[in-house]
Amino acid sequence: MTNKNQSFFKKYGAVLGVLVVIAAFTIYFQGNKDFKKENLQASALQASKIELGSLLITIPEERFGFVLDTFDSVITDTIQRNQFLADILLKHGVNYQQIDAIAIKSKDVFDIRQLRADKPFTLLTRDTSKGADYFIYEPNIESYVVYELKGDQNIELIKKPIVINSAKLNGSIKSSLWQAMTDAGVSYELTAKMEDALQWSVDFHHINKGDIFNLVYDEKYVDGQSAGIEMVKAAHYKTSGNDYFAIFFDKAGLEGYYDELGRPMSKTFLKAPVKYSRISSRYNLRRFHPVQKRVKPHLGTDYAAPYGTPIFAVADGIVSKKGYTRGNGNYVKIKHDKVYSTQYLHMQKFATGVNRGSHVKQGQVIGYVGSTGLATGPHVCFRFWKNGRQVNHLSLRFPPPDPLPTEALDSFFLVRDLYLEELGLELPKEESLPGLDSTLVVN
Repeated sequence: MTNKNQSFFKKYGAVLGVLVVIAAFTIYFQGNKDFKKENLQASALQASKIELGSLLITIPEERFGFVLDTFDSVITDTIQRNQFLADILLKHGVNYQQIDAIAIKSKDVFDIRQLRADKPFTLLTRDTSKGADYFIYEPNIESYVVYELKGDQNIELIKKPIVINSAKLNGSIKSSLWQAMTDAGVSYELTAKMEDALQWSVDFHHINKGDIFNLVYDEKYVDGQSAGIEMVKAAHYKTSGNDYFAIFFDKAGLEGYYDELGRPMSKTFLKAPVKYSRISSRYNLRRFHPVQKRVKPHLGTDYAAPYGTPIFAVADGIVSKKGYTRGNGNYVKIKHDKVYSTQYLHMQKFATGVNRGSHVKQGQVIGYVGSTGLATGPHVCFRFWKNGRQVNHLSLRFPPPDPLPTEALDSFFLVRDLYLEELGLELPKEESLPGLDSTLVVN
């Protein structure tokens, strides 16, 4: 068989095989009254075989664009720790010269040095006496890489078709947001994306029993399996009688989340420098110090979190200090403007590239939670300066950002109302809308 014919059969063999089976099925079904409905039902459970009376027909299995039945050997396994591609291929009749050529060619497509432990691979061999023909590596659920081991030794990175499905979710808080989402059977990823959408307006360190939430989101599917959350399109959270909305809007270059009035969700400062944490100690001028065993003002807010949890800059700024002291441990201080500065203490380590004089963006990782300095456990002590004086950031108020341009509001309201209708929600009465007093609590 010529290479051209092999290529044709590789691409279209499965289709031809299915057509033959359908034709046989049709002829047999029309001429055989003994064909039972149960046979068709069984074929749905075992798609590779169809029973036509006494005749058992096997449908060719296709994966990665190959008809697997045309190979003498199909091996599936996972990359082991400290295992290289050569370790795998040498056992299957591929010599060093071939492996070296593949390594060189792969650099422009998918470098073999990027193969990782525990990731699946498949080896296809047409004639086991002549060595493997294809090595197929799956770096993630959304793609795979085909390494042709013979001939031209082509290497191709192939993206699988992704289906996006829209979904809704609602729930109430009994103990924690994470528990509520787990009870609803959704992933931690969706919880994180919901927090991202509402992070400027909802203090997830102070949620209450009975709080309710509603979401519209997109989820990715590959081969019928979930491949993760694409995005949260609309979020609603109700706590202490207040409703908070985050509506995703993307028109005329105005991409981002906006509240129900069309104001950007992004505010001057994030609510907290870490996610998935809890406040373990508040700003307190009369706090008893747990290490020094004496009353000493606590001029910051402690957020307890596991070792290594990323610490974020709460706003854009310039790193004014980075270092270590006996009390603060590893710490970073950021100057945001002429009025405001923030400081982050007890870090386990600093993020790469964060140095004195560095510019940092809001939400950028600047370090990781630790317990260096005078600390009894892993946490970040977050301190906030206003005009050179340390203040309680939980009580600060800032003007709300400007809303969308007037010419974009009508389009935004159409999008907002579609999501609200989908969630079965109505806007609260105008006099109770949060933020209409021209201030916004940052806590």
